[in-house]
Amino acid sequence: MKKKVVSLGVLYIHGTVESLVLAGKQIESVEVLENGADSPLSISCNYLVNCAGPSAAEVSRMAGIGSDTCTVLSQGDLSVMRTDLPVSPRKRMVFVFKCPEGPKDDCPLVVSPFGIYFRMEGNGGIFIAGKPPPPELDIDAPDLTVDYDYFNEEVWPILAHHVPAFNSLKVQHAWAGYYDYNTFDQNAIIGVHPVITNFVFCNGFSGHGIQQFAAAGRAVSEIVADGESVSLSLKRFGFDRVIDGNPLKEKNVV
Repeated sequence: MKKKVVSLGVLYIHGTVESLVLAGKQIESVEVLENGADSPLSISCNYLVNCAGPSAAEVSRMAGIGSDTCTVLSQGDLSVMRTDLPVSPRKRMVFVFKCPEGPKDDCPLVVSPFGIYFRMEGNGGIFIAGKPPPPELDIDAPDLTVDYDYFNEEVWPILAHHVPAFNSLKVQHAWAGYYDYNTFDQNAIIGVHPVITNFVFCNGFSGHGIQQFAAAGRAVSEIVADGESVSLSLKRFGFDRVIDGNPLKEKNVV
């Protein structure tokens, strides 16, 4: 896919967004410090798509979203601008284990009412599993160190309860990463900001991104090309629901 879009003229720039330059109610340009550069590069834009994952709220605040510091807006617009993007980086750990005696090739993704999930990973009795922490412990975590005691104490007993063969599993390795976690309703936020009219959200998938990325990508590309999503009606997923306090609650988050 990357080779295809490059052949169509897309330029990939590796660096850090330093700031956004606003002109009225639009993003005029993005200041990007390229890796190894001494000064930022200014990139003009017709649309800015915020797909910054767990850092999405930080990028939004560069546009004044979540603050009332802009002096050129009306009081009504300022009220909207005070609403922050409710996306935070939440640590999740994925454990890889081997259990040849476990479920066979027809085993689906299994999500337990006790909060754990597991699924097969290829062949040979390899599985992955995980479990989110309880809400009171699910806080922004800068540390991505894997806690193997968490698996032994919180994940393994539930796995073995559901599948007794998992009593003999052997952990192979694990990794930790971030969910772009929507603290408001755990659902994606997709669409244009109601005040900054060329700022497009594509954020807060809360672990469902790999399931929803194709539809989300198509919708955002249509917004950029046509001014709106024409194939899918995604109004329910817009930022307005956050402003109005009307959550579209996602109950199946693991």
